[in-house]
Amino acid sequence: QVQLQESGPGLVKSSQTLSLTCTVSGASITTNYYYWSWTRQPPGKGLEWVGAIGFSGGTYYNPSLESRTSFSRDTSKNQFTLQLSSVTPEDTATYYCARAAGASTWSYDYWGQGTQVTVSS
Repeated sequence: QVQLQESGPGLVKSSQTLSLTCTVSGASITTNYYYWSWTRQPPGKGLEWVGAIGFSGGTYYNPSLESRTSFSRDTSKNQFTLQLSSVTPEDTATYYCARAAGASTWSYDYWGQGTQVTVSS
């Protein structure tokens, strides 16, 4: 059973950097053709894909967020991390980590429960 668990601060001040970590169990983040992603959902809005880090460490970005986003991973802890800089209240959302599989097209099979992040002005 693959499980993903997000962790990080629930409250961040504007202009600061948000850092969230996803801890994975039941699967290795280095296994071929799996991509470890972040998606967010602002209150009352739809899902927005933030980006992902792949099995080999390659990174993939939502162009609208790329300039403020970075991804990293700690393979010894089987964790991957999202950092979003210069946050504003518009970055307030529930952030989900998830696993996607596939070579050319991705399908999502496991999701974390999500973590609420509020950016104060």
